[in-house]
Amino acid sequence: MEIRNLTLRFGLQTIFDNVSLSLPEKEKIGIIGVNGAGKTTFFKLLLKELEPDQGSIYFPNKRRISYLPQVITDEIPSLDITVFEYLLKARPIEKLQNKIAERYTEMLNQNANEQNKTLQKIEKLQTELDYFEPLKAESELLKLIDGMSIDAPLLDQTLKQLSGGQKSKIAFARLLYSKPDLILLDEPTNHLDEKTKTYVTNYLKQYDGSIFIISHDIPFLNAITTKTLYVDKQHHSMELFDGNYDKFQKIKVAREERLQKEYEIQEKERKKLEEIIARYIHGNEKKAKIAKDRQKKLARLLENEIIIEKQNKKTHLDLTAERESTRFPIRLEEVSFKYDKKAKRNLLYKISFEIPRKERFLIVGENGVGKSTLLKLIIGELTPDQGKVILGPKTDIAYYAQEHELLDPEKNLIENLEEFNLSFQEAQGVLGKFLFGKDELYKKVKTLSPGERSRIALAKLTLKKANVLLLDEPTNHLDPDTQKIIADHLKTFDGTIILVSHNADFVDQLGINRNLILPEGRLAYYDKKVVSYFEEKNKKD
Repeated sequence: MEIRNLTLRFGLQTIFDNVSLSLPEKEKIGIIGVNGAGKTTFFKLLLKELEPDQGSIYFPNKRRISYLPQVITDEIPSLDITVFEYLLKARPIEKLQNKIAERYTEMLNQNANEQNKTLQKIEKLQTELDYFEPLKAESELLKLIDGMSIDAPLLDQTLKQLSGGQKSKIAFARLLYSKPDLILLDEPTNHLDEKTKTYVTNYLKQYDGSIFIISHDIPFLNAITTKTLYVDKQHHSMELFDGNYDKFQKIKVAREERLQKEYEIQEKERKKLEEIIARYIHGNEKKAKIAKDRQKKLARLLENEIIIEKQNKKTHLDLTAERESTRFPIRLEEVSFKYDKKAKRNLLYKISFEIPRKERFLIVGENGVGKSTLLKLIIGELTPDQGKVILGPKTDIAYYAQEHELLDPEKNLIENLEEFNLSFQEAQGVLGKFLFGKDELYKKVKTLSPGERSRIALAKLTLKKANVLLLDEPTNHLDPDTQKIIADHLKTFDGTIILVSHNADFVDQLGINRNLILPEGRLAYYDKKVVSYFEEKNKKD
């Protein structure tokens, strides 16, 4: 792959500036850089979902590209076909076989010249069919299903029945089975248990094709990648390094240490020259001549000036409630709900609990048991089929949606804060605390990476000034440093928290009081082992 003079801007913000780079074939390349550097944007350029302002990305041969995004939405349609049927269709074997049969039928009414042309078409189709290995394709799929711990009952479910975690695993299995030339993976291990991750790691290491991986999972990157592509946000550039993440870090640290020494020598020389110039520039002719000579030396020094990269800023989270809630801000009385009103079985059945002020309350359970649904019932987005959701008279709720549904993808960052009636300067200040610069304010939400969307969603959460926080997997898509910042602020939040999360290490920092375990609706005192169990269980589903 050749990247030639690639330039991309979103409004005033530059993502890539005249980048030229050669990426060799059949390499496993880890793509790293801070949130917002352009890693996911690079994938969108490869997929032709975005067009560069200048330059091009050139593939010497036609490439079959498969992409696993961080957030699975439209990639798995809500259809009535079963999971197994959906997986099987990842290779267009039946479609190609039908086309070949149609071409042979056409030949019955063709002359010799037409038949020769049709045979050439059949030959191309047959070559493509052979690539997908129709005779052993289904057995390969069954091995993949077993290796990724996809249980038989899940294979019989329809796609529209899947939860978010199940969708991610199925999308990953389908991608691997589709046999692409180039695999693009964006945070692929978020929903994988250790056993499945080990299987996928070995599968990808042996894969006879190119793989690009964006991930915060350092052991995963180290195990698979042979090269590392560093996306530099400060300089709007990309640079390819030999070796995995750990080797890249050693090279980067050694380079930074060398640059720091050279920078210190440069600054010492600069200061010396500037002092001589300031002292002699207005002196007699001899001194003025010395000053002019030093000005020339200073100009040469600045032509090759060494600039040390600025330290990355950190998210600033300010969670304060405008007023205190009543003693019991939320109460549920025998709440039942099902999406399909004709179904015999309820998704949630007679769920009852009472939340006292300032409690830290955790909802856990396997994928698809209704955790996110329960939060939507509390905020009134859904209505119970039976039972009641009762909010105290001073209950002010702020809701963080797992898939950022509360953001308007067609609006820019400033417009997404319109409901808070902020001045432009106030909105800019809020967004600045969440690492959005002046040149990013007019980016549409739909162009943001999942990590950036998480930050704008957190910004809106803080502006609510609510006394009750409903948080649905708030650490998804965020780097470990930002996760720690969120945990530190939630610990000191002077209000009530209802949380859905399977990030056991994150949850353990928050001082959780009780668990609600679904689907049975059982209340229990907090136990990290319970969270860890469901963390592992959900990754298997």
